[in-house]
Amino acid sequence: MSFSSLKNITPVTFYFASVISFVIANIVKDQSLSFYYVFLILGLAFFFMGLLKRVRNNKKF
Repeated sequence: MSFSSLKNITPVTFYFASVISFVIANIVKDQSLSFYYVFLILGLAFFFMGLLKRVRNNKKF
């Protein structure tokens, strides 16, 4: 599986996906606790992916 398309995504996109995941997690919290944890972990993953991408881009300059 090739992740070359992830190289073109900006850190802001990862942060936005993280916020959306956290919002969805809070919405489904009362209906399904398992989906809550899935979206919570997904949001954390998107946040750290954006953070790592931003740090790596700043080291090149």
